[in-house]
Amino acid sequence: MSLLALDGVTIRFGGLTAVSELSFAVEEGGLVGLIGPNGAGKTTVFNLITGVYRPSAGRLLLDGRSLAGLPPWAINRRGVARTFQNIRLFGSLSVLDNLRAVLGRELGYGFWGGLWRGARFEAEERRAAARARELLELLGLAEMAGEPARALPYGAQRRLEIARALATRPRLLLLDEPAAGMNTQEKLELRGLVAQLRRSLGLTLLLIEHDMRFVMGLCERIVVLDHGVRIAEGSPEAIRRDPKVIEAYLGEDSAA
Repeated sequence: MSLLALDGVTIRFGGLTAVSELSFAVEEGGLVGLIGPNGAGKTTVFNLITGVYRPSAGRLLLDGRSLAGLPPWAINRRGVARTFQNIRLFGSLSVLDNLRAVLGRELGYGFWGGLWRGARFEAEERRAAARARELLELLGLAEMAGEPARALPYGAQRRLEIARALATRPRLLLLDEPAAGMNTQEKLELRGLVAQLRRSLGLTLLLIEHDMRFVMGLCERIVVLDHGVRIAEGSPEAIRRDPKVIEAYLGEDSAA
């Protein structure tokens, strides 16, 4: 069964159609890549899925239920989380506190409990700290827990952003150019990490990425956009050899 389905989704900004009648689905447990040239509409699709934008037409479904009109926080509560192309960490906070800030929504002691700081407060805070450390261990960041986020190497900052998204316990994780700015070794490590997270957490993933080696080596299926229109969809091998994709995006060398 499809966890996420886009059915004829269109969005217009004035006279500009940024995404046009886009349809595709992501099966539960699947790992799908969304690729295309700059300006193809990829991040706009993420913004539609997460409620930043509302579609002008079409349907967005999660588990068969419409996401229409829901604000981003409500879509997140339904199990959708994302990272961003530009890293958005609290740079002055420690790595651990970046996660604790996200986990604060799960704390059940409320405003007065926070002021009173009684037994429930202490128990909830211990639970949040344990969950944060568990995620840091999973993402290979445990030894950096006390470091300011801005002091981390770039690849570690990317992993911390993924950890923050995972702190909301998503079923569907959207990764917006997770390998951007990484060196070759960091990309290899990230590819292995994404595959591991998928297995260990039972995640469904949709990712945008320009590095074709990264995408082709990780994703089971790829959707290709050009000027907001889906021009191809299929396995990495089929996409690599698709004439429309070669012309619009990959170039002749990729088909060799």
